[in-house]
Amino acid sequence: MLENIQLAFQGVWNHKLRSFLTMLGIIIGIASIITIVSTIKGTNEQIKQNLIGSGNNTVVVSLYQNENTYDMDYSPLPKGVNVISEDTVSELEKLRDVEGISLFHARTYAEGVYYRNSAFNGKLFGVDGNYFDLYGYQLCYGRNFTQKDSDDSRKVVILDTKAVSTLFSGQNPIGQTIEIKSEPFTVVGVVAQSKVFTPVIESIDDYYTYMDTSSGCVFLPDALWPVVFRYDEPQSVLVKAGGTDTMTSAGKNVADYLTGSQIADPSSGYSYRAEDLLEQAQQLQAMSSSTNKQLIWIASISLLVGGIGVMNIMLVTVTERTSEIGLKKAIGAKKRRILRQFLTEAAVLTTLGGLIGVLAGIGLAKLLSQVMGTPTAISMPAILVAVLFSAVIGILFGLLPATKAANMNPIDALRRE
Repeated sequence: MLENIQLAFQGVWNHKLRSFLTMLGIIIGIASIITIVSTIKGTNEQIKQNLIGSGNNTVVVSLYQNENTYDMDYSPLPKGVNVISEDTVSELEKLRDVEGISLFHARTYAEGVYYRNSAFNGKLFGVDGNYFDLYGYQLCYGRNFTQKDSDDSRKVVILDTKAVSTLFSGQNPIGQTIEIKSEPFTVVGVVAQSKVFTPVIESIDDYYTYMDTSSGCVFLPDALWPVVFRYDEPQSVLVKAGGTDTMTSAGKNVADYLTGSQIADPSSGYSYRAEDLLEQAQQLQAMSSSTNKQLIWIASISLLVGGIGVMNIMLVTVTERTSEIGLKKAIGAKKRRILRQFLTEAAVLTTLGGLIGVLAGIGLAKLLSQVMGTPTAISMPAILVAVLFSAVIGILFGLLPATKAANMNPIDALRRE
């Protein structure tokens, strides 16, 4: 085998231009496939990153009524749905893939929030002590909530930096008073997410999908939520998973447990469900990949053309080396030895083309990323498959010339000049 490989490399080196032109179809095909696969992988990672964000691996589990999120604005705690207790939180933290639990209340569009004459139309949250850590917020200045704030029902709030810029226009908000539902609350702290994430916006659809157009967030202790809204509400649950790939299972486990333990009548139409961002990402990835897979099939046509070129040049090689084949068979070389020799030459030729194609594909993918701004990610499995596939092409398309060489009559071969 080593001797056959050495002879194959000698043949390639002795006919450099012819060998390169023979490999060209393989090089173009493999380079095209590597480029497309790298673009697909990069685009999928971008979609996943855009939806999931900076990587805090959190999932929101909320109460649903039939197929829609339960509307907190017009109804108090629905009959048959319990407020989540601390004992329930302890049980949730023991579930598989769950690393942390935080209970919170929320209004996506806060009403009745003012600073002096300025109305606030951002988000309003009532949070427990774990929320900021799980969601990835860090304190910029001021202080965090304390247990005494909840015990004494102190009317205090924390703002994020976007809410500060919306309401206070660069002023120091600490110690200032804002009004929530006609109740005065004192600003005691300002927070910001520790990982700043900016989604990649390439179209108007991306803009509406990813952009947060709210005016920021206002947080108050969850114990003060009934002071503002006058009645108990079902809480939502922030679930921190061990990693991005376990977000779906962690959210589902918590949702299933809450549906079974907190809802008295399963037929009432109420249930807890997880906001499955990972599933949304996978759906968008599938839409993107289906188009790109068609491009892969088109690029594979050049591999077929390259394989035909290899077959053609190997038939020429067999014709050129007829006397050599006859001599080897005359001194005792068996059919399988001749067959292996020419199959090895064909496999070496296409494998070299595959390696050059891989390098060209990586270079082309990086060039496209720089010039067009498209994300790419090099796939090692795709590289290995491409190289192995190119070797298989050599064996398949080299089989006919190799068989022709192996079946030559030694006397007829020696007679031909």
